[in-house]
Amino acid sequence: MNGVLNILIDIASTPAILVALIAVLGLGLQKKPVSDVVRGGIKTFVGFLVVTAGAGVIEGSLAPFGDMFQHAFNMQGVVPNNEAIVALALTKYGTYTALIMLAGMAFNILIARITRFKYIYLTGHATLYMACMIAVIMSVTNMSAVPLVLVGGLALGLANTIFPAIAQPFTKQITKNDSVALGHTGNFGYALSGFIGKYVGNKEKSTEDINFPKGLSFLRDSTVSITLTMGIVYTIVALFAGNSYITENLSNGTNYIIYALQQAGMFAAGVFVILAGVRLILAEIVPAFKGISEKLVPNSIPALDCPIVFPYAPNAVLIGFLTSFVGGIVSLFIMIATGTTVIIPGVVPHFFCGATAGVFGNATGGVRGAVVGSFIHGVIISFMPILLMPVMGDLGFQGSTFSDTDYGVTGIFLGKLADMGGQIAVVVGVLAVLALLIALTVFGKKTATKTKEAA
Repeated sequence: MNGVLNILIDIASTPAILVALIAVLGLGLQKKPVSDVVRGGIKTFVGFLVVTAGAGVIEGSLAPFGDMFQHAFNMQGVVPNNEAIVALALTKYGTYTALIMLAGMAFNILIARITRFKYIYLTGHATLYMACMIAVIMSVTNMSAVPLVLVGGLALGLANTIFPAIAQPFTKQITKNDSVALGHTGNFGYALSGFIGKYVGNKEKSTEDINFPKGLSFLRDSTVSITLTMGIVYTIVALFAGNSYITENLSNGTNYIIYALQQAGMFAAGVFVILAGVRLILAEIVPAFKGISEKLVPNSIPALDCPIVFPYAPNAVLIGFLTSFVGGIVSLFIMIATGTTVIIPGVVPHFFCGATAGVFGNATGGVRGAVVGSFIHGVIISFMPILLMPVMGDLGFQGSTFSDTDYGVTGIFLGKLADMGGQIAVVVGVLAVLALLIALTVFGKKTATKTKEAA
């Protein structure tokens, strides 16, 4: 039994396999020829591996940047890193995490079936991380195993339904259709960035329409502009970190400026690879998903990882990352001045989440929306972990914590319920959210019926 469970968990937590199987299922339900089913499954599988490879290249280039930054400015504190905190948590809460993850995916499908919120969350690793955080918080309530898994799974299923729904009005503005949604743990922050951009910016002045002087027209190529911009950023931080630190600890003897430029180039290469992988995935998964939409969950929409929006506004990706990171630095100085726990800006969350926030802000507010939206996003993901840490029990103070906004919203909600009324409050709160979704569905159907009758 454990062996089968482990295999199911491995499949569910491996996005490439999970989404490839979804593509195969969707094409099979449409009774496509075997050759089409095989081709669609393989291309989706490879596409996700391409995206994963690109993300790995970016993370590999950002890791030494984070080390250089901390050394250059002598910063000590908590570094938000999802992988690090999950690795710590799984040693104690691994079984609960696995069971909540599987229950959460089942509840997500059920909720999509019975409500008007038709989002099927396909980002496996994000589901795993959210399941892990929920397992930790639910365990603090001392709830017994079966209700812990069921209530925790329902909470996960609700989160994986609600957060794509919150971001979808803005996602549609980016993609110009309703065939795909965003399934990532920063959706609350992305939606907030889109909302802010709507009121502070002008979407007619897009980041993608930035007019470079004729002699600088080559900067319209996103690979070139990203490489040059990141080259400047890496070089500045390297100068502050110093040659001796970098050559002795990071570059294996390579000159520190040369090393900084190499890492900037690797960063740009990672972005290029991600964009190629995203195009490959979307070309296969959206048509394949029609089968699931028609047979299992009518009108369902696949919710995919945040890089799916990167090709729509490459300039906003870079602007969003940089301004989100600036927001993290400003927040850090505020924390030092006020004597709170110090959150060191995590370069990886500020890139993936900040870049996505930039795309959302640009969709509603152009350049100004991208800058302001992602800056505020950077401030939020800096301060929200401080509020999340106390509800994490012993894991709340391990030198790392969850970084993205959806972890903060979900964790603080469940943690505050537990503080207010223990197990009963958590159960009632989670069921109340489900009841709200069902009520919104019923109300929406009645409104639609009245509109048709009036017409």
